[in-house]
Amino acid sequence: MDDGYGRDGRQDFIRGAKDIAKVVKKQAGKKVGRSVDKMADEYTKRSYKRFEEEDDDDDYPVQQSQDGDGYYRNDSRANDDEGGHSDSTEGHDEDDEIYEGEYQGIPRAESGKTVPVDGIAPQAQIRDLAQFEAERRKDQEELAQQYETILQECGHGKFQWTLYFVLGLALMADGVEIFVVGFVLPSAEKDMCLSEESKGMLGLIVYLGMMVGAFLWGGLADRIGRRQTLLISLSINSVFAFFSSFVQGYSSFLLCRLLSGVGIGGSIPIVFSYYSEFLAQEKRGEHLSWLCMFWMIGGIYASAMAWAIIPHYGWSFQMGSAYQFHSWRVFVLVCAFPSVAAISALTTMPESPRFFLENGKHDEAWMILKQVHDTNMRAKGYPERVFSVTTIKTVKQMDELVDMGEGTAWHQRWRMKLADLFNQVWSNFLAIFSPEYRRTTLMMMAVWFSMSFSYYGLTVWFPDMIKYIQKQEYSSRTKVFIKEKVEHVTFNFTLENQVHRNGEYFNNKFMNLKMKSMVFEDSLFEECYFEDITSSNTFFKNCTFIATLFYNTDLFKYRLINSKLVNSTFLHNKEGCMLSDFSDENSAYMIYFVSFLGTLAVLPGNIVSALLMDKIGRLRMLAGSSVISCVSCFFLSFGNSESAMIALLCLFGGISIASWNALDVLTVELYPSDKRCTAFGFLNALCKLAAVLGISIFTSFVGITKAVPILFASGALAAGSFLAFKLPETRGQVLQ
Repeated sequence: MDDGYGRDGRQDFIRGAKDIAKVVKKQAGKKVGRSVDKMADEYTKRSYKRFEEEDDDDDYPVQQSQDGDGYYRNDSRANDDEGGHSDSTEGHDEDDEIYEGEYQGIPRAESGKTVPVDGIAPQAQIRDLAQFEAERRKDQEELAQQYETILQECGHGKFQWTLYFVLGLALMADGVEIFVVGFVLPSAEKDMCLSEESKGMLGLIVYLGMMVGAFLWGGLADRIGRRQTLLISLSINSVFAFFSSFVQGYSSFLLCRLLSGVGIGGSIPIVFSYYSEFLAQEKRGEHLSWLCMFWMIGGIYASAMAWAIIPHYGWSFQMGSAYQFHSWRVFVLVCAFPSVAAISALTTMPESPRFFLENGKHDEAWMILKQVHDTNMRAKGYPERVFSVTTIKTVKQMDELVDMGEGTAWHQRWRMKLADLFNQVWSNFLAIFSPEYRRTTLMMMAVWFSMSFSYYGLTVWFPDMIKYIQKQEYSSRTKVFIKEKVEHVTFNFTLENQVHRNGEYFNNKFMNLKMKSMVFEDSLFEECYFEDITSSNTFFKNCTFIATLFYNTDLFKYRLINSKLVNSTFLHNKEGCMLSDFSDENSAYMIYFVSFLGTLAVLPGNIVSALLMDKIGRLRMLAGSSVISCVSCFFLSFGNSESAMIALLCLFGGISIASWNALDVLTVELYPSDKRCTAFGFLNALCKLAAVLGISIFTSFVGITKAVPILFASGALAAGSFLAFKLPETRGQVLQ
């Protein structure tokens, strides 16, 4: 047995250094491990020497070893130092290169700083990664419990309701964005000369932008803060929504709507995460469901504004033929108001205190929680109550490894900061696929995809089916005229939905009129005069024009199919885009009214889900609503009339909204605070991808068959409800 400070003590130091070397080797690789081996041995010798020198100064009694080797003196210690290399460094050259970013020394307990090696200043305090993660997880668990207790003390009152309306405006802006393009397309297609392919692309570009925005802003919100990220995203949405109301070309409008969608894409993932971190356990499910109502309010706002503005064609002006500002552009401008209002209101609200605590900012979090407490207590009539919390648990932070010297140029510093931010966001995204969360993430991906595929696919399929039914009914009322002879007649009224075959028209005038869905086949026009004609879906097939004048019309030659022109002239043809079809005011009002009803129909589902969310649980709400929605899909086969399709649209929307509310709450509660927005943003991006696929597939079967959309929708909803039961229930749990 050795003395208390002899060889056994030295071997303890060596064994400790070896253990550190093994752990770092395993975590960082061979090169780093080799350097650690060498430095651990050097540190062992230095530490032991310092330790024994301090012992000599304290005049403690010298102990003698039982084996008779004598006392442990400086001379023997020196001999040990000469041959005291640990076997962990055996076979390694003393001059092994230490690579940048490798383990640079062991921190002294008294200073908490890394010991520099070879004159290299430490960039960060190096920790055992496994131990660090264990400590961080323990801190998060303790924080979750304490944070719930603090929210209970703060209560639920004026502060939460104020934040509810502020974040509701941001969610309302998201609801408006979905409807804008659909409402303006009938009017914008004439101004921008849109083909069917261009209209389809314009309808999908918003979803693509929101998909990118959800992933981008969700990841950033976990790194730079919920409030700051939401302000940036809403600002981008507002700016490009404003620009889109003024740009003239299709490409410019498409780009502005894409970037506007990118901006608003951050709304849903950030809003729900942000609000949940101010809600206590017993209030969370209910009030997050109430928050979902603002998405419905956004749809109602868009429908009402379209109804009130777009049909008023007098609300327009133009500057020559190059710049036109019609009523639909006023509507686009008005639709940016909720986003602007949300930005103004959000500047008065604080950052999430949970975000601050997760990032080690204790004082900032404490001040915000005190503000929440004092605001609620004053509103409840208890201003004398004092916020009793003095200290709050914060989570251990990973040391920053970005070192920017004083001589670094500003653009290089920004580039390094952005690269570091990107690495942090990306590593956080990969973390939701770590073994701890992989199963949950994959299950949630399947549920989100199935829900979005069926919901968005059907909600766009319904209006298209209504239009198809309207066209079928319109075609059934077509009037057919055969071998009619008309002479010396002036037509100055609308000609609509007629077919004329083998007719003869002599010295007739067609003036100041609209031709809609008119077809002339094998007819003769002699000495006729066409002036100021606006047409849609109008064609002349195998006709002959003799001594006929076309003045200020849009009857271009592509409308004259296999026709002959003899001594006929076209003067001052109309400029602009010729439409395959145009809608009258009644048709436009019908579109807005159907959207209004479909959006309003989700109100009962919102109320029911809010009242029952904390009573029956998230999983039962999600799976039950999905099953009922699946059953309701089979009623689509009975939708053979316009009124029946509208009723089925309202039924499906009212039932399915409960599953969306449950899915939002479940997503918030399944992930920890430092990954919540990242996970929500990724799942919401997947939702928009599924929406694009659903819309593309479902609308391709309009007028062909109902069976395929019904089977796709019901199958996706059935799969989603089955997988929902495999997820963990989060009711009654503290926010991770």
